[in-house]
Amino acid sequence: MCRSIKTLRAPVTPHPQEADIQAAALQYVRKVSGFRAPAAHNREAFDAAVEAVADATRELLDSLVVRGAHAHAHGSEHAPETVSA
Repeated sequence: MCRSIKTLRAPVTPHPQEADIQAAALQYVRKVSGFRAPAAHNREAFDAAVEAVADATRELLDSLVVRGAHAHAHGSEHAPETVSA
């Protein structure tokens, strides 16, 4: 299950969408709980866990500082080559 969670940090995913964050949170909670879909009596706890993981993921992604991510995201990872005449 967790193999389908993709890396959401830059530069791998420069602008993760809310759907990506929710999908990762859902996969994590499914893996940890062992339930693909919880029974009705566990639905509230399951949904709360998904939201807590999504919140933590957003906070983490907003706090990360990745060296070189800005340059890579703008396609200027390497300095332009100079041509000799």
